Amino acid sequence: MSGAEDHNNQLEKAVQTRKERRALWEREGERSIARNLAMIGTLGWTIVIPPLLGVFIGRWLDRIFSSDVFWTLGLLVLGLTLGCWLAWSRMHKE
Repeated sequence: MSGAEDHNNQLEKAVQTRKERRALWEREGERSIARNLAMIGTLGWTIVIPPLLGVFIGRWLDRIFSSDVFWTLGLLVLGLTLGCWLAWSRMHKE
């Protein structure tokens, strides 16, 4: 029974969230084009900057430790993961 109750709770929460978003939209209206473009730009930079920082720091560490691309690749992947997670969490706040 707890599976069905869990599903019902999730459904009620989703319906409540939808009602709140609808009420907010009715009060404030749609976002302006400028605000949407600003959000797109912000998300782009949020995704791009952490991997770039990872590459720069990784290249520096590779020079210090005389390795080929060990640090660069690792920090690039870490930066990309961080950037995507930050963008995802930003989108869910809106």
